[in-house]
Amino acid sequence: MLGWVVTLLIVALVAGVLGFGGIAGASIEIAKIIFFVAVVLFVISAVVGVSRGRRV
Repeated sequence: MLGWVVTLLIVALVAGVLGFGGIAGASIEIAKIIFFVAVVLFVISAVVGVSRGRRV
């Protein structure tokens, strides 16, 4: 999921440099959404792991 974020940010940077503001803005917004979804999933995973008392 974080790979998608990096890809979309690169697309946004290239589009911004080339003057495609709409595409750059849309790519950044999608990257933000995917990033926050990844963070929420990580937090949920961490809480479930701690609540189960999982040992490494």
